[in-house]
Amino acid sequence: MTYRELYESGLAALRSMTPPDEDAALDARLFLEAVCGTDQQTLLCHGERPVSAEERGAYEGMIARRAAHEPAAYILGKQYFMGLRFHVTEAVLIPEQDTEILAEEALRELHDGMRVLDLCTGSGCILLSLLHYSNDTSGVGTDLSPGALAVAEENARALGLSDRCSFLEGDLYDALPAERSGRFHLAVSNPPYIASSVIPTLMEEVRCAEPRMALDGGADGLDFYRRILAGIRGRLATGGLLLMEIGYDQGEAVSSLMREQGFRELRVVKDYGGRDRVVRGELGG
Repeated sequence: MTYRELYESGLAALRSMTPPDEDAALDARLFLEAVCGTDQQTLLCHGERPVSAEERGAYEGMIARRAAHEPAAYILGKQYFMGLRFHVTEAVLIPEQDTEILAEEALRELHDGMRVLDLCTGSGCILLSLLHYSNDTSGVGTDLSPGALAVAEENARALGLSDRCSFLEGDLYDALPAERSGRFHLAVSNPPYIASSVIPTLMEEVRCAEPRMALDGGADGLDFYRRILAGIRGRLATGGLLLMEIGYDQGEAVSSLMREQGFRELRVVKDYGGRDRVVRGELGG
């Protein structure tokens, strides 16, 4: 079997999924490149390249996993975010393009010497992106999942940032040593924000594959925002900034919660699709 024939067989299998894989052509190609150690040009210019039995078996195994609705990022073990490659496993939420809005907004405010707190850090993609694209900054990421923290630490090592950050296990602020209190200039979070009743309606790839603890925001989806805001004083310096990702219909509710906790200069930032995506504010005295 040739390289192109194997690709076309995988593409057909992904298109026959119910529902079909919307990224079937991309997934089929990326799986083949991962198995064969090739690149995009191979399919275009060297489609008649023969594939070995081992390559075919490994590729068909990947296709079968994707056909069973396992996310492509978990199969490949990687996802790109802010132009950087991040290792991902089933222990972490897959970094999404919409979350880049949060990172981009935070980068606009990040200056030399700042310390960043990332709550519900997961893969560490937000904190590590901020550190990578800034100078003389440092940060701490907290998460309740040991598996997620192992992934974040691996990503820090791969990006050469281990000396500028630490990842601590615990429930939000419980992970922080007392001496770190009040020393953060910027706090970010992409917390669980999907209402519990909505989770059964999500796509199978999200509902069944991604960690529920990274999705479930309680009855109204706002549980983690309340908890983050209730404990923010003493961790974030007065005048410090808090930026949080939100669901498309949560801008007004989260802004109101922040206002009640003394935040000012509140602003809701939209994503590339024109939907509310990030709420940001400055902690008043």
